[in-house]
Amino acid sequence: MQDKFLRFIEENKASVLQTLRELCAIPAPSHYEDARAEYCKRWLEAIGATGVYIDEAKNVVFPINCENSNEIIVFAAHTDTVFPDREPLPYEEDEEYIRCPGVGDDTASVAVLLAVARYYIENKIVPKKGVLFVCNSCEEGLGNLKGTRRLFEEYANRIDAFITFDGYMDVIHDECAGSHRYEVTVRTEGGHSFQKFGNENALVELSKIITAISEIAMPNKPGTRTTHNIGTVSGGTSVNTIAQDATMLCEYRSTDWECLEYMRERFEAIFKAARSEKVTVEVTQVGDRPCSRISNEIKNAFCDRVFKLIQPLVGPSLHCKSGSTDCNIPLSLGIPALCIGVVSGGGAHTREEWVEKSSLELGLEVGLTVALALTNEEEYRRV
Repeated sequence: MQDKFLRFIEENKASVLQTLRELCAIPAPSHYEDARAEYCKRWLEAIGATGVYIDEAKNVVFPINCENSNEIIVFAAHTDTVFPDREPLPYEEDEEYIRCPGVGDDTASVAVLLAVARYYIENKIVPKKGVLFVCNSCEEGLGNLKGTRRLFEEYANRIDAFITFDGYMDVIHDECAGSHRYEVTVRTEGGHSFQKFGNENALVELSKIITAISEIAMPNKPGTRTTHNIGTVSGGTSVNTIAQDATMLCEYRSTDWECLEYMRERFEAIFKAARSEKVTVEVTQVGDRPCSRISNEIKNAFCDRVFKLIQPLVGPSLHCKSGSTDCNIPLSLGIPALCIGVVSGGGAHTREEWVEKSSLELGLEVGLTVALALTNEEEYRRV
C-alpha cells in the first residue's frame, strides 16, 4: 500500500504543477470566483467525481459518503486571491519558481487539494466518516469568510473536524485571530481652499480619527495578542479644494473575545467623539471574523496529532502560530480545525509572490498523509 501511495505522488507531481499553471490564469478576487469554481468542478468530474456541486456562496463541494454521516471531516482550500484584478495576473515561470500574485495564497493549495481528492477517487476510497473536499470562496479580506460560513450552515452540526490547506509548509495555524473591520467616511462642508479657508476639512478630521486609533492603549491580557490597522485612505477633490469627504478602511484583531470587545468600545468612542454639527462620521462594519470558542484540551489534542503527522516530512522548522483563516468559523463553533501549509514560497499578499515548484511534491505528500490519517485510513509516510 505504501508503494501505491508514493507512486501516486511521483506520477501526479507534474499534474499538480500543470493544474497550478491553469488556475493562475483564472483571476479570482473575493466574490468573483465563478470561473475558478467552474474549473475545479469540471476538473473533478473529468477524473470521475460524482455529486460535485457549486453552492450559492460559490464553494465547489465534493462529498464522499456524507449522506447519513454526522461525523464529517472537511478538507478545503480557498479559490479567491487578495488581489482585485478581474483580468489574468502577470505570470512568470523558470526552472525553480512560479511568480504570480496569489500563486501561494492560495492557488497552489487548491491544486494540491484537487490531487488529494483524485487519490480518493482513483482508489475508490469510501471512508467510514463522511468527507467533504471543498474549494471554498471568500477567505480573503472583505470576503469575510463567506464560503466557510455557508458550508457550516449547510452542514450544521454534522462537521466533526476541519482542515484547510493555506499558507506555507513550515507553519500550522492552530489558533485564530478574530477581527472587526470598518469603512469610515467623514463628510464636511468643504469649499474653496482660499475663499472658505477655516472650514472643516474631511481629510484633516479623518486624520484625527487615525491618530486617536494609533494612541489606543492596547489590552495586556496574558497569552493574547491584539492589533489594529488602517488599511486604505482616500478622499478629497483637488489641491485647491477643502476636502468634503474622506474614507478609510480599518480593523482590529485579537486572539481573545474580551480583547475584541475592548477594542470595539474604544473604536466606537473615537468615532462618536469625532462627530459634531459640522462633521459627519458614517461607520459601516464590513467584516466580522470570530475568535475561537473551543476548549484548549480539544484544540491541543487535534493539533498534536496533525503536528506529529507533518513534522517527519517537513522537519524541525515546523511550528504553530495564530492567524486569521477559514478556521475561524469552525473554531468559533467549538469544532477542531487547523490551517496547514502545502507549499514553500514567499511574498504572500504582494505582487511579487512566488512558490518553489519542487515543493508541490512534498506538499502533496503532506496533504495526503493528513487526509488519510484523519479519515481513518492507514497512515503512510516516508521512512
